[in-house]
Amino acid sequence: MIAAPPSNDAPENGGTANDAGATVAGAGWALALLLAINLFNYIDRFVLAAVEPEIRETLLLARDPDDPNAKAKMGLLSTAFIVSYMLTAPVFGFLAERTSRWLLIAIGVTLWSLATGASGLAGSFGVLLLTRCFVGIGEGAYGPVAPTLLSDFYPVAKRGRVLSLFYVAIPVGSALGFVLGGLVAHWNPAAESWRWAFYLVVPPGLILGLWSLLMREPPRGASDRVAQTRRASWKEYLILLRTKSYVLNTLGMTAMTFAIGALAFWMPALLKERQVPPLWGVQPVPLFGAITAVAGLVATLAGGWAGDVLRERIRGSYFIVSGMGLCVATPCALAFLITPFPWAWIFVFLAEFFVFFNTGPSNAILANVTHPAMRATGFAVNILVIHILGDAISPFVIGAIADRSSLDTGFLVVSLFMLLGGVIWLLGAPYLDRDTAAAPRRLQGGS
Repeated sequence: MIAAPPSNDAPENGGTANDAGATVAGAGWALALLLAINLFNYIDRFVLAAVEPEIRETLLLARDPDDPNAKAKMGLLSTAFIVSYMLTAPVFGFLAERTSRWLLIAIGVTLWSLATGASGLAGSFGVLLLTRCFVGIGEGAYGPVAPTLLSDFYPVAKRGRVLSLFYVAIPVGSALGFVLGGLVAHWNPAAESWRWAFYLVVPPGLILGLWSLLMREPPRGASDRVAQTRRASWKEYLILLRTKSYVLNTLGMTAMTFAIGALAFWMPALLKERQVPPLWGVQPVPLFGAITAVAGLVATLAGGWAGDVLRERIRGSYFIVSGMGLCVATPCALAFLITPFPWAWIFVFLAEFFVFFNTGPSNAILANVTHPAMRATGFAVNILVIHILGDAISPFVIGAIADRSSLDTGFLVVSLFMLLGGVIWLLGAPYLDRDTAAAPRRLQGGS
């Protein structure tokens, strides 16, 4: 194993030794397909949050109106999804370094689409819990694989913007999930119309899965100009734990994931509890979805652009952009808790804008500081850690706090985790450029 080079080996002005790679043929089509799949990935995830009050009423409170743990149980639906997702991601990350990544993606998107449709058929809480586990398994085949494909299509200098465009699906897909769920749930509440929010996303997912089978695999490491002559050994995977940028980025993403997971899951319930009135004729949950879409879209693209542009001027720019975003989001989230509606919507927009500012840069860090031979595993381990300590537990934890206090108290905890993530990211800035320059030479015989 080759250690990181001394700091004077890195090019001037924040550049890195592996900036000069080229974009691989077919990159545009791959980005378009992966973006479309990621869009439905997040629609499938957040449809559940949008119709959570209706599901709680149908499957829990209709059977036991006095259930004191109803919200905590609903939080377990998110936990079940995340646990199955994070536990299977390392398996698929391992396979992605040994087999066709497009095949794994096709299997994953088909499985989670069918499981989402089955969620709409659930007649009991236990069955719904099981279907959400299968949604997580399907997404586990996609999460660690898609960004490694894009990293093989696009070089280091472009990855911040490309991954930002790819991860635009997070706010837009999440928002569409909220909008779809919010609208469908009001079609005919007495007839449990919330179930159609799950049915409607199945056909597009199956079509995208079929399209994935028709795509060609790019050479691993092509955009880095590094030939992957062999696979990493088990011992060499420990390089990830010794790469400070990777470790600090994963810790920062963990705090952020804890916060955003709880925020996304419980926001519809908070709006309903506060009896927030429609604004300009738009119901609160669809309005929240629209705000998420606009704030997230603009912030995700702006964050990726800022990270790439500042690389030429500031060392560790991806960390700085990510950390400052979360630090500014914290007071905005606190202001939301004490501001009456409709003015509170302003702080909802600002908090979401600064939360999503990190999406492209933080994922670009993961791609840039890992060798192509272990990049899929690097993303998979990151997924495991950020979810097992993040949104696998945060909906349940915040739900339990709300059962014993209030959702406002739970959201105060969420704000503190935002601040923690921002501080951790700022601490990672001094290490990023050295780790990026060293990544292509991490393995003996890897270049």
